[in-house]
Amino acid sequence: MYIYYVYPIYILGIVQNLIHCIFGAGIEISALFFSIIINRVDCCKYVIAVGHTRVWRLTANMRKRGEKMTEKEKIRIQTSETFLLSAILALSGGFQDAYTYNVRNEVFSNAQTGNVVLMSQHFMMGEWMKGLSYLFPILSFALGVLVAERIGHRYKKAKRIHWRQIVVAIEIIILFVVGFIPHRYDMIATMLVSFSCSMQVQSFRKVNGYGYASTMCIGNLRSGTESLSIYLRDRNIGALKKTAHYYGIILIFAIGAGIGGVCSLHIGIRAIWASSVLLAIVCAMMVREH
Repeated sequence: MYIYYVYPIYILGIVQNLIHCIFGAGIEISALFFSIIINRVDCCKYVIAVGHTRVWRLTANMRKRGEKMTEKEKIRIQTSETFLLSAILALSGGFQDAYTYNVRNEVFSNAQTGNVVLMSQHFMMGEWMKGLSYLFPILSFALGVLVAERIGHRYKKAKRIHWRQIVVAIEIIILFVVGFIPHRYDMIATMLVSFSCSMQVQSFRKVNGYGYASTMCIGNLRSGTESLSIYLRDRNIGALKKTAHYYGIILIFAIGAGIGGVCSLHIGIRAIWASSVLLAIVCAMMVREH
């Protein structure tokens, strides 16, 4: 029997890279994996590898460091990925889509598939200006994803503020400004809302560990129905819980869209300020997390 005294952080680093390469799940799966290892294996005990008699020993100091890292990730998951925060984002996402459709020349801010269809239709009919009114929000949406990704990369390790707070703050300012833009600049207003929506969907992509979208339904509908099928086949309670998360987000998105449509028709261009209020609540929750 061979006894090996191995540095745990070196080993866990290799495992993390392997998980990231194979599953592409990043920090969340890695943190869960570390938690299973660290909590299950006592630093004074030995673990015998399957098929071998080699024994690995974890030092107490490295174990504490691993637990500290895992705890930070738990805090982040508890706030940034909670159903409550995700529900508020979905409510705001539905509101914004209804707002641009009802107030800003029937152009979607979130549903870019619809914009692509309508854009192509108008281009084929020779209605170039009308087609451009759908093209520019699509380009603006893509730009928002790019900007949000850069913000996340640059400020991910910031200590004074969480990088998602920066994204939400930018969204609040943009939507507040949109409320002042008159109808003759509807295209610019829609582009700004699309930019804001894409930053949100890029920055908030998980609810309780499940990948989701807060500003659209098609991916959530697919994932929720897939999980429902798994539950009906295997009676897996975890799959049923996952289904409830996805369908719940879709329902809340629909409620937000309904409220957004009614408010837009009665209030007009300033109705978008309701989304700014919702995002301010999200930002406050993020302050508590940080």
